[in-house]
Amino acid sequence: MTPPLTREAKVVVGAFAASGTVHLVRPRTFEPLMPSWVPRHREVILASGVAELVCAAGLLHPRTRRVAGWASAALLVAVFPGNLKMADDARRSGDARLQAVAYARLPLQLPMVRGALRAARG
Repeated sequence: MTPPLTREAKVVVGAFAASGTVHLVRPRTFEPLMPSWVPRHREVILASGVAELVCAAGLLHPRTRRVAGWASAALLVAVFPGNLKMADDARRSGDARLQAVAYARLPLQLPMVRGALRAARG
């Protein structure tokens, strides 16, 4: 029998479901986060939203949880440069509230990656 989804993995599912939806419904939200070296920003934003939704759905089903866990961890690592850029942009803006949110997100990546990897390992 497959073990139930851990609390950490449930957080990943919720975050990916919410973020993936925003990527598709309001892609402009993510355009400022895109590093300049990434080509075709809009297409990458839409593709990453689809990837987040697919990973979230995959984590929910025991038969796809392993591959979805590995894919989720890889996706979290892949988008980390965007999170770094957001933090740097917030620092430059001087907006204390934006800085707090941007910098608070950075260490949250680690437990999310850990949750995805734990889901992958069962």
